[in-house]
Amino acid sequence: MQSSVITEVFLPIALGVIMLGLGLSLTLADFRRVAEYPRAALVGLGCQTLLMPVVCYGITKAFGLPPQLAVGLMLLAASPGGATANLFSHLAKGDVALNVSLTAVNSVLSLFTLPLIVNFSLLHFMGEDRAIPLQFAKIAQVFAIVLVPISLGMWVRAKRAGLADRLDRPVRITSALFLLLVVIAAAVKERAQFVTYFQSVGLAALAFNLASMAVGYVVPGLLRVERKQAVAIAMEVGIHNGTLAIAIASSPRLLNDSVMAIPAAIYSVIMFFTAAVFGALVARRQAAGSAPVSPRP
Repeated sequence: MQSSVITEVFLPIALGVIMLGLGLSLTLADFRRVAEYPRAALVGLGCQTLLMPVVCYGITKAFGLPPQLAVGLMLLAASPGGATANLFSHLAKGDVALNVSLTAVNSVLSLFTLPLIVNFSLLHFMGEDRAIPLQFAKIAQVFAIVLVPISLGMWVRAKRAGLADRLDRPVRITSALFLLLVVIAAAVKERAQFVTYFQSVGLAALAFNLASMAVGYVVPGLLRVERKQAVAIAMEVGIHNGTLAIAIASSPRLLNDSVMAIPAAIYSVIMFFTAAVFGALVARRQAAGSAPVSPRP
């Protein structure tokens, strides 16, 4: 199968399925819930939309990444948190409701912040001729790709909750298969240089992942956000939606550059291991802190 067929046919379908799956897990209450936790929500959104792009830019400079890989990592930083953050937050005893709310709000915010950050990255790293004009048609296209399937999923959840529950697992599996197909296609297309790319961006992706989780956990703590909510924010900030970043980088209608998809592909593998270790550490620390003290004989 030609990689062009994958990007032309399967990629738009994959994006639609992924966003539909996200919508199936969301309700209007998830957006309203932000008002219940204003401090935690604002801190989480600030870390994700403001701090992490700045941190990521510093990492691209510190590691001297080639332009396409630098743009790819910045694209990842601009992407919202992934649905997998909910699972890891649950395992680490975080506030899953806050995760869902942050995912919901940030998915909408990213419709505006993502084009701005990607445009800045293209201009800065690759020159003026590669910039994507922020025309109404482009913004409408992003809305169509992201917001329409999410809205459809939310509508199904609101009207047919049982159907949404039954669809949740198949849609997640289908999304994972589509992502795997796209990653394989990108790897095959760039197979001659893939090892070189991994050597170039692997450590930078790891550094960005560790920095994301550190910022997501430490900053809320400094601002007196509860530990359970800090864990949720760390997972939300640390587990970026690599699927979306890969799809945007590879899509012929958007960036159309398989090299830019490589940082997100590598990050998507790394983050599962680091999130598991981080989750185990914070869960153990929380358990130790809440353990009753044995009375002295």
